[in-house]
Amino acid sequence: MLAPPENPHDPGMALAAQRAEPVAEAAREPIRIPDGGDVRIGTASWTDPTMTAKGVFYPDDARTAEDRLKFYADLFPVVEVDATYYAIPRAETAELWVERTPDRFLFDVKAYALMTGQPSEVKRIPKPIREGLPKELADKLRIYGKDLPAELYDSVFEMFREAIKPLQRAGKLGTVFLQYPRWIFPSNEAREAILDARGRLGEMPVAVEFRNGAWFNERNAERTLRFLEDNDIPLVMVDEPQGLKSSVPPFTAVTSDRLAVVRFHGRRVETWEKKGIPVIERFRYLYDEDELADWVPQVRAAARKAAQTHVLMNNCFGNYGTTNAREFASLLRQASTG
Repeated sequence: MLAPPENPHDPGMALAAQRAEPVAEAAREPIRIPDGGDVRIGTASWTDPTMTAKGVFYPDDARTAEDRLKFYADLFPVVEVDATYYAIPRAETAELWVERTPDRFLFDVKAYALMTGQPSEVKRIPKPIREGLPKELADKLRIYGKDLPAELYDSVFEMFREAIKPLQRAGKLGTVFLQYPRWIFPSNEAREAILDARGRLGEMPVAVEFRNGAWFNERNAERTLRFLEDNDIPLVMVDEPQGLKSSVPPFTAVTSDRLAVVRFHGRRVETWEKKGIPVIERFRYLYDEDELADWVPQVRAAARKAAQTHVLMNNCFGNYGTTNAREFASLLRQASTG
């Protein structure tokens, strides 16, 4: 038995692995909620360097991208693809994801930054689009979608659709996450942008996550939820640091009967809005059992309203996310069969 850590929410990989051992198989299959739908539980990454480091999560013989995805997909029925936020992949990559995962497996894919009002480094923009940039944009370090000429903005969505179409064709596309940043406030313009993004994605399903708490303050909450319900757009419910201006409160709101989503970002208040730190440090947080247990009745309630519910641990520092995903699955199974 390892000694208790100084910080129980950042105890190190060894203690997290120890916690995962008794629940190692708990998340392997979707969990059917009585009088409700299925709940799939996974993480928001399977390739983070802290996760692929030797001895953390993957066995020593899982040395290639193929080995790692196959190993992950044997333990979880869903994963979130975050790499697509930073760069649009090749369709061949998505085809490999299809080949390397079982039929039951789903991918939730985060929209490319330029699609949701966020910036992208110019060097990460797909070459066909980058080569068409006006000089004043090509010379910048990063740009926003609103800066692009209309035909290039159209191309961003077209290339994204083509890149993940193999997942859709194979029935393995869970949803596309449209995540809107802290500087996107509730407004008619913002709501129109959400509908525009959904329209540009055609028949691909979407879900929306807000990173600005103003969408759910006393003045705007009812209108926000009504907008999503009227347009059959699932809200991404969140567990994240509270007490900050941008904090979105943790609550249950199912705005589409086809899908409910909960993302766990950790509760590391001191790094949530901090600039100039590695992204992984924002989410370096291991939930304790009580914190996870608080969400069990909320997820059960969501699953009684939606055909599918996805629970994704975005605290993907090392094995923290995979440990919490298994622990949450175990708690949910106990509550659903007890």
